[in-house]
Amino acid sequence: MNISPNHNRDLRDDIREYWSDRAATFDQDPGHRIAEGAELSAWEDLFRRHLGPAEGRRLLDLASGTGEIARLTRGLGFHVTGLDWSERMLDRARSKLPDVTFLQADAERTMLPDACMDVIVTRHLVWTLVDPQAAFAEWHRVLVPGGRILVVDGDFVNGSWLTRLLAGLRAPAPAPSRQRHQEILRRVHFSGGARAELVTDLLAGAGFAGLRIDRRLGRIHRAQAAQLGWRRSLMRNIEHRYAISATKPAEG
Repeated sequence: MNISPNHNRDLRDDIREYWSDRAATFDQDPGHRIAEGAELSAWEDLFRRHLGPAEGRRLLDLASGTGEIARLTRGLGFHVTGLDWSERMLDRARSKLPDVTFLQADAERTMLPDACMDVIVTRHLVWTLVDPQAAFAEWHRVLVPGGRILVVDGDFVNGSWLTRLLAGLRAPAPAPSRQRHQEILRRVHFSGGARAELVTDLLAGAGFAGLRIDRRLGRIHRAQAAQLGWRRSLMRNIEHRYAISATKPAEG
């Protein structure tokens, strides 16, 4: 996708403003807020499966939003730093977790030192990236040799006929918000959908190894079902959602 540097810069500002405007109500969506109990336990199992014991390792939560993944990973025993492009999101994260460091920066240009993190995690960030190739190279730089990355994301563009039918039955979002979302989606790299295989190819190109695609998210989706309602719950189970883990190879 060919976009001029100025256009990229404008798009990043649009993305920041869009999520900033959603910050006040972001946790009201059960797809964002992680409920205590069964859902939190299911997310913890996913993270343990891919990251192993925390053992105080330094973890960077990219696109931290209101701090839900930071809360989760801190609870697992990681030493967490959160990073987000939206100051309003960070205000909410800091109010939840005043003892966690949250930084304002673009996830594609973190401004962090080389090899300063043992683990990087993201949830629902990759589909919004303007330049994923550059972003993955940046994340590779920030990780220590032998460090691990975990990406939780999905293709939120394409769907089966059943997905489209169920989406059509849902009450539509307010028109201005929906139009802004669609305008941003048309301009990001994965405008055609962030398929797991496309993401893994780019991660491999950035130097990551041991790539693993995990689609076993059913336990999380079942835990969310009561809050989502039957239509959204069914959609979540048939959408192309996944976790991808990988390692930065050790030197030598």
